[in-house]
Amino acid sequence: MLCEGEKMLGEALRSGAKLKTVLVRDGWDSPLVKEAEERGASLYSAPDALFKLASEVETPQNVIFSCEQPQWTADALDGAGQVLLLDGLQDPGNLGTILRTADAMGAVGLLLGSGCADPYAPKPLRAAMGSIYHMPVWQGDLPTEIEKLKRQDYTLVCGHLKGEGALPAATERMCLVIGNEGNGVSDNVADMCHKYRLPMYGFAESLNAAVAAGILIYELARGMHAE
Repeated sequence: MLCEGEKMLGEALRSGAKLKTVLVRDGWDSPLVKEAEERGASLYSAPDALFKLASEVETPQNVIFSCEQPQWTADALDGAGQVLLLDGLQDPGNLGTILRTADAMGAVGLLLGSGCADPYAPKPLRAAMGSIYHMPVWQGDLPTEIEKLKRQDYTLVCGHLKGEGALPAATERMCLVIGNEGNGVSDNVADMCHKYRLPMYGFAESLNAAVAAGILIYELARGMHAE
């Protein structure tokens, strides 16, 4: 996967990711670049004009690098915690934002159902700000994976416009399902969960998927970590 920026490079190195190639802007230096080279990465530099052509962003930072994608499966779940399931979430920025929020709130895994954006594409990676290295992310069939989680005593919650106004009591194993930006959580998946509707005090009927996810991730985490 292709990543940009010193912070991302630092997160990749701290996580033990296997770096392949590092491209730096001429004249830029950092101890992180030396560390990457010592770990076997191929190091190149380029003048500003050429460096900008290699970047995915309008205002590139000083380093672009490639590294191997983390490889996770459901076996990465070990013990209690909050798990996120995404059901057809298509916006790359939403995906990266949700991943970053889940990481900040101590979630232990993110499962992508069919139709989700690629978490290793440049835009989700930028939005996640390095969280891709911290938390297991894998893909699977949601109904099948939900049944597995239920057998492990996870409490399943999904955001739903026809849901109840109260969250279930927090347990040490919570699972939050966030649906597609336009259609929400698919019916067969929603029927396997406790449906919850965020209260709305204004005129909008719903929230952006990443915003709604952030509120729900926080609320579940707060309940799980209450004294």
